[in-house]
Amino acid sequence: MKSILKNAVAGLALAAAGSFAGSAIAEVTVIHAGELLATPGKAPKKEQTVVIENGKIKAVQAGYIDAAQYGDDATVVDLKDSFVMPGLMDMHVHIQGELSPSGDSETLRWSSEEVGMHSVYFAKKTLMAGFTTVRDLGAGSPQHVYALRNAIDRGWVDGPRIVASGGVSPTGGHGDVDGMRHDLLEKYTSKTICNGPYDCRRAVREAVKYGADVIKITATGGVLSDTNTGTGQQMTDDELKEIMDTAHSLGRKVAAHAHAAEGINAALRAGVDSIEHGSYADAESIKLFKKSGAYLVPTLIAGDTVVQMAKSSDFMSPAIKAKALRVGGDMLSHFEVAHKAGVKIAFGTDSGVSRHGINAEEALLMAKGGMEPMEILVSATVNAADLVGMSESLGTIEAGKHADIIAMHGSPLENLDELLDVDFVMKAGKTLKNKN
Repeated sequence: MKSILKNAVAGLALAAAGSFAGSAIAEVTVIHAGELLATPGKAPKKEQTVVIENGKIKAVQAGYIDAAQYGDDATVVDLKDSFVMPGLMDMHVHIQGELSPSGDSETLRWSSEEVGMHSVYFAKKTLMAGFTTVRDLGAGSPQHVYALRNAIDRGWVDGPRIVASGGVSPTGGHGDVDGMRHDLLEKYTSKTICNGPYDCRRAVREAVKYGADVIKITATGGVLSDTNTGTGQQMTDDELKEIMDTAHSLGRKVAAHAHAAEGINAALRAGVDSIEHGSYADAESIKLFKKSGAYLVPTLIAGDTVVQMAKSSDFMSPAIKAKALRVGGDMLSHFEVAHKAGVKIAFGTDSGVSRHGINAEEALLMAKGGMEPMEILVSATVNAADLVGMSESLGTIEAGKHADIIAMHGSPLENLDELLDVDFVMKAGKTLKNKN
């Protein structure tokens, strides 16, 4: 008798579950777009409808389709007076902080928990600026960024989709801690600082173990390291090669901070996936870029920012100020050469050096360096999605992809300044901003 009752209860439970599953109602949003750039690189189309179901794009159709055909509960978003396109993507941010005269004070006075909460604030600013996906390349606590990434993915807080790095750097190089007394240097030195190829193999594995989506290395010195060690190559060729081989074997791409040509070229020869900054790329660099297919992530706004800060404030040390004026002032001309030569470009700002939320100002500098508006939009969508290995789900407005969609009143193809004032932001089908 007990067995019969048990089976009956189980059967009722299964029937109820099936009934609830069958009655589940899809969340449908219908966007009427006055002008739609569904695939950057191709011409936009007028009067289009984008249908979104449960956070993903279901269909893109010509004309303004009646939402009633998708049910009485379908939500209509009227963007008939707007230019609609995929969400922007920034391939180089530092979401945990922001360069300023008070930066050192915050580092000393703020708790790690406060720094974590500040990163939530910066993430929201970035999202509201129309950047629905970012690649965070460190300069803080990796675990804070991983936690923020996970919290955003789980819907606990609003922010851009984060591809988070684990940093691997040589002792005393850019990416190691500096400018502190010795006991603090010991306290804050990361476990992923390495020396020699086999130790760098260990460091990559350590970074992946603790949550890195991508490996960020410092192939050369950097501007904001408080040291006079310059901006030349700092990781040796054998270290670079071992890092690439190990990261790629673990399914992780590698982004290389690199200013001087010898460091850029060494990283490219080793098989890096992107060069960050690329400030002094030379003719050999361009050949290697084109041979390998690696991306250049130019971060022009970072160069412009540090030059202005060096000229107008006194909080930089003499070593940093000298590097800021020299490197920051040279970045645009080298970018122009690389672009003209056909190097693949992915949009990236180094936000955290520049202020969060003004990421789109990078586009204006890219245009100053010779890029056409459509090329810039491609760099911030299609190319960026390719760089992070997410072309199947991001970068265009097509059926099956995440519904990451932004809109402006005017076309950025005609006036790039439109990117500075995004009116509508949707991420994964959730409307987060709508000024229309």
